[in-house]
Amino acid sequence: MPFPSLPVAMTDLWVFGYGSLIWQPGFAFEERRKARLAGYHRALCIRSYVHRGTPERPGLVFGLDRGGSCIGMAFRVTPEAGEAVLAYLRERELVTNVYREQHLPVVLADGRRVRAVTFVADRGHPQYAGRLDPAEAATIVGGAHGRSGANVDYVRSSFAEIAALGLTDRWLEAVVARL
Repeated sequence: MPFPSLPVAMTDLWVFGYGSLIWQPGFAFEERRKARLAGYHRALCIRSYVHRGTPERPGLVFGLDRGGSCIGMAFRVTPEAGEAVLAYLRERELVTNVYREQHLPVVLADGRRVRAVTFVADRGHPQYAGRLDPAEAATIVGGAHGRSGANVDYVRSSFAEIAALGLTDRWLEAVVARL
């Protein structure tokens, strides 16, 4: 008589937020910790055609771009909720496939190292805006509105949460000052 197959070990899912996920994750979580991701930095480098703009008048949203490091928030999700959270995140973040889903190592503020789902900017995608001048970025943000609301609200809310983490981003400060 064959042995019954053993269930696959389930583990908690970690999600790394660096923009609107910091202040509006949109899913239930068990734990929220400040975290650092090495090898990528937060940048307002994605032209938004859906959530904060339209194809005719794109907005700008954050992406993880190559180089440096990024401090954000890591959210721990229970194994039971993991599949539903991933489905939600994929619907939210991969709407135009400008991000690539990756599982990358992050270091939590308490020193723990975990692998977290992240959404990294695809530099080869037509919506990748690259590095813009603060005045140009502010002009784009100031005139854009999408399914999730005004681009200005997104940038200001993200900036406030980034500042609340104790982080300084002079380029982003210059953009916000122009809004």
